[in-house]
Amino acid sequence: MAIMINSLTRILVQGFTGDKATFHAQKMIEYGSKVVGGVTPGKGGQSHIGLPVFNTVKEAVDAVYPDASIIFVPAAFCADAIMEAADAGIKLVCCITDGIPAQDMMTVKRYLRRYPKEKRTTLVGPNCAGLISPGKSMLGIMPGHIYMEGKVGLVTRSGTLGYEAASQMKDLGIGVSSSIGIGGDPINGSSFLDVLALFEQDPETEAVMMIGEIGGPQEAEAAMWVKENMTKPVIGYVAGLTAPKGRRMGHAGAIISAFGDTAAEKAEIMRSLGLTVAKSPAHLGEAVAEALAKRPAKRKLVTR
Repeated sequence: MAIMINSLTRILVQGFTGDKATFHAQKMIEYGSKVVGGVTPGKGGQSHIGLPVFNTVKEAVDAVYPDASIIFVPAAFCADAIMEAADAGIKLVCCITDGIPAQDMMTVKRYLRRYPKEKRTTLVGPNCAGLISPGKSMLGIMPGHIYMEGKVGLVTRSGTLGYEAASQMKDLGIGVSSSIGIGGDPINGSSFLDVLALFEQDPETEAVMMIGEIGGPQEAEAAMWVKENMTKPVIGYVAGLTAPKGRRMGHAGAIISAFGDTAAEKAEIMRSLGLTVAKSPAHLGEAVAEALAKRPAKRKLVTR
């Protein structure tokens, strides 16, 4: 199985005719994803890479029935693009764009909460690599060929470390059920806890790797939730062991601002709560293999 997306997910591309959106839409199609069209205001009625272009998300929803959208809109217009998708009834929105102002994301988070929980849009990102369910569908910008289909869930703030983990696991013969990049911004749509809960409910995910970064309390909160709620082994890693305090590292989310924000502190919290913690980026795959080997053997049903 997979979480969030599968082989039936119909995908809409917002910002469709831009060069980045065009490139990654083609890659998603090549992977086997069901991309059904895109939105670029002012270019409705045209065709782009063989698919229809619409002026608004609502027009696209009425015409091609997408289940999910992926956003490549410039940062200044992303908040409007996310809220437009929510208003049109899109259930899953993945925002790739980075550099979105924190104030805009606060507006988006408040806006999404106006809907009842059962009708609320799930937002992944921004500033993320997207989602992939290997062998089924890709909603993102990751290199699809490095992901092998399997039974380990992957959730990560860092896109590139997510790629590294998937590649190392593939080399060890370990596959991925779904990989979710939640993004590195301080205010994002889906948290570690949100995604871990979905993996816990997925009957075909047997273990989960969680890759965090310096900055913010998400990893510690997730580790505490794992201790109390998860029945599956969770493997952790936190990037940024040598990062100096108070300096922004790569993006706004990766900044140490309080106690518990450093990589070492987060890793120690994970260990104290029972998670297996990878020693370095070079040992991500090995840590997963180690955790899988420690699982209790499943009892076989004996029939008479």
